[in-house]
Amino acid sequence: MTTSPSRPDTRVHVGLATAALALGTFVIGMTEFVTMGLLPEIGHAVGTDPAETGRVIATYAVGVVIGTPVIVGLVTHLPRRTLAVALVLALGLGNLLTALAVSIESLHAVRFLAGIPHAAYFGTAQVLAASLVPAHRQGRAVGYVALGLNLSTLTGVPLGTWLGQVAGWRWAFVLIAALAVLAAALIVRFVPRAPGDRSLDMRAELSGLRQSQVVFGAVGVLVTASGVFATYVYVAPLVTDAAGAPQALVPWAMLAWGVGGSIGGVLGGRVVDAGPLRAVVVSSALTVLTLVGLWLTASSVVALVVCLFLIGLLGPPAAIGFTLRIMRYAGRAQLLGAALTSLAFNASNGVGALVGSFAILRGWGYASTGLVGAVVTVTGLAAFCLGLRFSPPEPADPLHPILERT
Repeated sequence: MTTSPSRPDTRVHVGLATAALALGTFVIGMTEFVTMGLLPEIGHAVGTDPAETGRVIATYAVGVVIGTPVIVGLVTHLPRRTLAVALVLALGLGNLLTALAVSIESLHAVRFLAGIPHAAYFGTAQVLAASLVPAHRQGRAVGYVALGLNLSTLTGVPLGTWLGQVAGWRWAFVLIAALAVLAAALIVRFVPRAPGDRSLDMRAELSGLRQSQVVFGAVGVLVTASGVFATYVYVAPLVTDAAGAPQALVPWAMLAWGVGGSIGGVLGGRVVDAGPLRAVVVSSALTVLTLVGLWLTASSVVALVVCLFLIGLLGPPAAIGFTLRIMRYAGRAQLLGAALTSLAFNASNGVGALVGSFAILRGWGYASTGLVGAVVTVTGLAAFCLGLRFSPPEPADPLHPILERT
């Protein structure tokens, strides 16, 4: 097999480049979730209880929300690879500073800083990965980058939690910082240079987001994912209260979701490459049916675990499909469009928790989170489908090629 004489080694390095970018999203997953497993240890070190310490998770989320438009507005002139390296190093610095925090006030400050690069890195990495390959493989490229997040919940977060409990919580964040440095080095080594469009400014970015498909896509992401998280947030009581299973089975239920998500991340890109729109609609519709199934069968722990696995499996094709469509329709606002998708997914965690609590506080039982989640997800899917009526033809391939070999 031969390669193009003008770009002789691009094809050889695509897998390694995507893996390097995925390591950055692996770091994001650990950064966001490892705190949850170490709240007692962190609280003891800074002199607060776990409930008070838990508020730093919300502080991190605030950093994500505020940081996304600020970073994209300030750095659109930078080459994309340079931006990816800077953002993943900023993630590493935020985690290193977390390891040095000595009070709850300083902990809040550094977790806010750690959240700032989150969505911007995710968006940059996905744009870079998609631009490495032709249009018919872009779903797989975006999916492989996002897979780093799934793998972090399966391996990185448990490893970081174990290390924090055995060696001290600060070492968990030192580990994350070291992985961020490694990701930066691998991106420099394997990702080709992608020049930023130096004519862009924040006004140009925002003008690209006026596309109806970007708006409807972001709303679809937020609402459909909120329906899913309405159930996921309450996995523990679903296992113990709804199914009547022992507490020891909760990690296995969460593992089933994570395994499903990882398999979906690997296969979802291929599904999206066969048709992004079909992937979004079919995966979301099947998710609705599975959520209803969870509501009907949650009293059986086996059925509950199967439903959780299926929900995890069906999530990535929809997520990748949403992301790719938003990136393509965003035009000159590709980076902000991709970051907006990540931001919407993060916001859906909180919205989903509120949706689930609505049902629980009304005495409907934990199993009802499946039904309420299904209603919310189908609402998001309906809003997205409504937006298709205003859809212009999808751009053929706005993401490729944008690369220059170093």
